[in-house]
Amino acid sequence: MIILGVDPGTVITGYGLLEHSGNKFKLLEYGTICSMKTDEGAVRLNQIYTGMINLIEKFKPDHIAIEELFFNKNVKTALEVGQARGVLMLAAYQKGVQIHEYTPLQVKQAVVGYGRAEKKQVQFMVKAILNIPEIPRPDDAADALALAICHGHSFYSQLARRDFL
Repeated sequence: MIILGVDPGTVITGYGLLEHSGNKFKLLEYGTICSMKTDEGAVRLNQIYTGMINLIEKFKPDHIAIEELFFNKNVKTALEVGQARGVLMLAAYQKGVQIHEYTPLQVKQAVVGYGRAEKKQVQFMVKAILNIPEIPRPDDAADALALAICHGHSFYSQLARRDFL
């Protein structure tokens, strides 16, 4: 199963692609979709959408794991990130890829084992789980890989639960 983890943002959207089989993960690629702060909102959303379409067409993921929007004190930022999430989810839907949403708490729990883990702990565990020499940079890409790992763990446990019932 190929999982595309996505950490939405309006200037930097992180992505991470993993192949998951059984309990093993293989890193395929990670990086960012970037837009210019100086561009107007519609231009940035189009860049995010086009970047997502290109990733889906290139890697053909089976699932996309995207971070749920959490309450932000800055309403303007929350609205902008919500718009970015919307175009990312639209691109996935249009390409027929299953979309799964996870809260930051769920990601931390799945990757570190503790829902209140610090960002550095999550990054260290991403490095360890993927058996790579360095923590992925930038942080947005590491967060996206954590989302993909979270989905890999969650997906198979959901299947096992369904089979058990």
